[in-house]
Amino acid sequence: MISVAKVQRRNAWRYYVRGVAFGDGHRPVGQSLKDAQEMAGLPPGVWRGRGLPALGLTDGQVVTERQMKLLFGEGRHPDADRMERELLDDGVDPATARRATVLGQPIEEIEHRKQTPLLALDFVFRPQASLVVLWALGDDRTRRVIEQAHERAVATTLRWLEDEVAQTRWASGRGRAKAPALVVAVFRHYDNRNGFPLLHEHCLIANRAQRPDGSWYALDTARLYKNIVAADTLYTLTMTTEVCEELGLATVPREVTPGLRPVMEIAGVDQELIDWSSTRRRRIEDVLKGVTDDYVKKHGRLPGERARHGLAWWAAQKTRPEKKSPRPLDQLLAWWRVSALLKFGQRMVDGLLQRCQAAGAAIRARVGPWVDTALAAVDVAAVVFTVRGVFYRRHVLAEARRHLLETLRGRAYVPGIDSYIADRALERYSRQLTVPQKGRRAPAADQLSYTAEFTSPSRWWIAGTDGKLPRESTRYERAKVASLALQNAIRTALTEPAAREEKAPAATASAAPPPIGDHEHDQAAPHGVDHPGRAAAQTPAQRAAAIQAHQQAAMPQEYLEGRTTDPATWITSPQNLAHLAALTRAAEARGRTVEEQADQTKRAHQAKQAPAADTQQQHHTAQPDQGRRPGSDL
Repeated sequence: MISVAKVQRRNAWRYYVRGVAFGDGHRPVGQSLKDAQEMAGLPPGVWRGRGLPALGLTDGQVVTERQMKLLFGEGRHPDADRMERELLDDGVDPATARRATVLGQPIEEIEHRKQTPLLALDFVFRPQASLVVLWALGDDRTRRVIEQAHERAVATTLRWLEDEVAQTRWASGRGRAKAPALVVAVFRHYDNRNGFPLLHEHCLIANRAQRPDGSWYALDTARLYKNIVAADTLYTLTMTTEVCEELGLATVPREVTPGLRPVMEIAGVDQELIDWSSTRRRRIEDVLKGVTDDYVKKHGRLPGERARHGLAWWAAQKTRPEKKSPRPLDQLLAWWRVSALLKFGQRMVDGLLQRCQAAGAAIRARVGPWVDTALAAVDVAAVVFTVRGVFYRRHVLAEARRHLLETLRGRAYVPGIDSYIADRALERYSRQLTVPQKGRRAPAADQLSYTAEFTSPSRWWIAGTDGKLPRESTRYERAKVASLALQNAIRTALTEPAAREEKAPAATASAAPPPIGDHEHDQAAPHGVDHPGRAAAQTPAQRAAAIQAHQQAAMPQEYLEGRTTDPATWITSPQNLAHLAALTRAAEARGRTVEEQADQTKRAHQAKQAPAADTQQQHHTAQPDQGRRPGSDL
């Protein structure tokens, strides 16, 4: 998972030098960063990124306090002191010498315009809670595998940001260019502020990138923000896959919030261990539950994606504890083990990896290492359209990576298959909304907006648990319904010509072209991974049955049971029928009570008006000769 924070103020670098670079602790005043890290047993920060050679830095070089101040505090070259001194020795005036060390626009000019300069973005990478538990309580090999997978996943994500996302901007954003070279300072932490395990990496991405002509400009940070979810899914997919392949593990979905997307955790890690390590998360969730209930009462609906992020950030800030004194990793590992042994016992702690491997073996026995790209494209397009309506390629790419994580359950995948599925979903099942305007620059591929023509499932009500009221289905639940409905339609279309083609000999069936609607199941797809060992002479009906069996084996169990996808299951289950019947009876009783009260009020009102009406009628009764004109009888 990835979270992002801004480094804006000119003294913000002090927070990272004194806190983040020191393991989120308080560095003693007057002590250098290097000495403090060595005394506390903390790893030093290192430089990463393709933009380092332009600054005279190398990959893996240690980050110094002075470099932090120059780059992230003043927007200058990390080696500005030497450069400025050499210029002064050559007779250059001080102002010119200082200006020569500035990267891009000086901070003073930005502040003169009453604007707050953005110096860097802090990308924080952290694995799932189950992987953190395995890392904290596992043996040396397990810990080494998880750390190496974490490092490679972070490096892969940073490379993807450099290749596909990063751009420089100038002239108030009117000019843009690719920036395939970032400058990143990386700091690794082992625990949270409560002292419990939380392996994570702080990556400070400098808000400066060099163009081919050698000039330095600011990054298009808005573009980075828009692609955070796609980067998040890439990091999670890369790290989880490597750990599962190396240790023989598999993943299972864990529902954190009812109705929202589940988190793919390592199978076999007990929920008690996850709760033990996630003390800060539990505090955040307790506060978040309250503010979410207040939001529902105020707006009458569940918060959307942006509102959830805002509420989660507010809950995190509300429950944030004070900084602690950092400790070396070996002390933390010993303390975590003692804490877990006292709480859960030696059998649960020592047998953690064996239970995870046993659960992983059972899942791998029924989930093959392949992905049906046709059904994957349908699933991705249907989910993204139902959730968003209007979407961009980054949304489709993120959903394609989620699909791989949910379907393969930790197995290895072919590199590039996520982009292939995303392109298939856009090409086959999406309609472009962005229209290029004549005389203007054509929009880039990632700036094109799309929609789809799928039929969105109607909303339904889901019975509450633990005394809670029924809730309305979320967009994600409706998206899974739409996806499964389309997949079933494809399977049905595949079986229609089976009666005719099953009569053909095996050789003819193997040489015959695929039926209509099955054009994406061919093995000629550049990244398509088909079922290995499947007989070439299978009929379409047999092939569709194999695909359906694979999808059911790979589908999370709650989807098969219909708990979050099939509205009919919610209506027809005995528990929900009884609960809904009770709600119906209560509603009808309330309705009858309201009707009776309304009838009583109406009768009382009529009884009060009856005497007044009789008196008024007698007063206005006409006399026999009243109203006649004189001589009317003549």
